[in-house]
Amino acid sequence: MTKRNGVLWLVVVVALGAIIVLFRNRVHFDWVMFWQQLRFVSIGHIVVAIAMIYATYWLRALRWAVFVSSTKKVSAASLLGSQFIGFTAVALFGRLADLTRPYLVARRLGLSLSSQVAVYTIERMFDLGAAAVIFSSALAFTPKTLPHHDVFVRAGALSMGATLAIAVFAGAVRVAGGTVAAFARSTIGLLSKSAGESIATKIIGFRDGLNALRSARDFGVVVFLSLAMWGLIGLVYLQTAHAFVQTPELSGLTFSRTMLLMAVSIGGSLLQLPIIGWFTQIAVTATAMHTFYGAPIEAATACGAVLLVVTFLCIIPAGFIYSQVEHVSLKRVAQESEAAGASVEAADAG
Repeated sequence: MTKRNGVLWLVVVVALGAIIVLFRNRVHFDWVMFWQQLRFVSIGHIVVAIAMIYATYWLRALRWAVFVSSTKKVSAASLLGSQFIGFTAVALFGRLADLTRPYLVARRLGLSLSSQVAVYTIERMFDLGAAAVIFSSALAFTPKTLPHHDVFVRAGALSMGATLAIAVFAGAVRVAGGTVAAFARSTIGLLSKSAGESIATKIIGFRDGLNALRSARDFGVVVFLSLAMWGLIGLVYLQTAHAFVQTPELSGLTFSRTMLLMAVSIGGSLLQLPIIGWFTQIAVTATAMHTFYGAPIEAATACGAVLLVVTFLCIIPAGFIYSQVEHVSLKRVAQESEAAGASVEAADAG
């Protein structure tokens, strides 16, 4: 962990502590009801949700195999361990470990780290685009009689606009990535030279990732896998909410209404700090369920905690098993990937 990241981590800890002190006597929370909600959760729904989440990791491995197919033909099974270990590192050490997956794949396949960082960059763009398509399409079918319908409609419109913007940006980068990167460097560089260089580097990485898709068939396969994966993730949120059978506001949710919860959850996970991020994520999703669906705060918090386990923490056992099988130290590989990623950025900027 760099000194800058350590300072950020300390500031967030202090801020959270101050919030707890200020609001501890202003919010009534019934712990008995909270534990009762957890006690009567439908295990069947949770098992199905976890199975779906594990299926998404298989789809991620399959998609990564398509990305590298122009360089090296590999099976999805050979990349599955890297997915498990990488996401386990993020769950334990936060977003600082985000480059663990490209680092492990590069090491396993004997490819350059920069090439796999490019794959990681384009993977994230496909994730964003697929999630936006699923999100906006589902919200289009939200009944007008439901509470907060206008919020759902506006969110769907914004999501569709973001999807179109991503498509236009991707097309521009594929055709003239160097020019787009130079423009970003010159304009953003007026405010911050380092930020301009960083964004330009990421644009070049995105272009290189797009160039890895050599055919329309590869592009179509990646789009299909991305949509299938995010469709499954949406169903995971639905299954988890339906597990709270004693709370009608959650057990009666439709797929379209869960989309706002999924969007809020994704937003809350962007800055994921070690351990502390678990609790902030629960707070974010619980607030969304209490606000948008009218669920009691105790049920919403219980559901937020289960969502965290299902969507984020359930991968940890598989990650530990694969790390033992592949003789990988999770802490060491997270530190090595962060350092290697910084070296790649510095080299590209230079």
